[in-house]
Amino acid sequence: MRDPVHKAERKVWRDGRFTAGARLIPEETALALTYNGGTYAVMMGTPEDLSDFAIGFSLSEGIVQSADEIETLDIVELDDGIELRMWLRPDKAELINERRRHIAGPTGCGICGIESIAEAVRPAAIVPYGRSFAPREIMTAMAAVAPLQEINHQTRAMHAAAFWVKAAGIVALREDAGRHNALDKLAGALAQDKVVRSEGMVLLTSRVSVEMVQKTAAIGAPLLVAVSAPTALAVRLADAAGITLAAIARSDGFEVFTHPERVTAAVTAREANYVVVA
Repeated sequence: MRDPVHKAERKVWRDGRFTAGARLIPEETALALTYNGGTYAVMMGTPEDLSDFAIGFSLSEGIVQSADEIETLDIVELDDGIELRMWLRPDKAELINERRRHIAGPTGCGICGIESIAEAVRPAAIVPYGRSFAPREIMTAMAAVAPLQEINHQTRAMHAAAFWVKAAGIVALREDAGRHNALDKLAGALAQDKVVRSEGMVLLTSRVSVEMVQKTAAIGAPLLVAVSAPTALAVRLADAAGITLAAIARSDGFEVFTHPERVTAAVTAREANYVVVA
């Protein structure tokens, strides 16, 4: 399988002169997702954790409701890309034939090629209340992400999506050049490990757009935390889906945009140093 990291020779202009050397950069390749012999989508992404990506994409798109509905999954490397070949149960195969479409999406594109505006802003699944979280737990969880980003340490060009639970900390983390792909990979990993999603939080190293909320709702996580700001539509969708959306999470705090009741108020003065945005 292709290496997710590539060594590129380059010249560096600094201090009035050129120096030569190499830099590690992330690989990018076409990833075709096929079901029962037909192509459904072609996305650009990082060739790493591809089984997780295939399963997570299938769940996020609503093609399957559980990983068990995928009978077989083969990863086939071609000259110009990689095919993720899935065969579904007969009842699911008929449904996919009705809704199959072709998508050519650039890196990080989560909804390219959809057929209507209604599909782009489709309602997210309603997430059960789950558990509450203390501000110190959110801060601890976000601080744990960067040290675990192995490919980003080499390239400084990768997004990550992670899942944190109180008993074990970060139980899964996936990286990709595309933020949507990283979240799909995380969804696939969680589905296979049978993690209780209502007990944890999704952590993102990116901004929060509407499709990131939709994917988090499909996972079933009650809390979504990101380092950058959300869009207005993402806030509205998170509110409707019952998701607590915390963003602009930095070393000194974070801001809660929806359902702040999950972030417990019974904390110390030091822990309470965060902003709640109505």
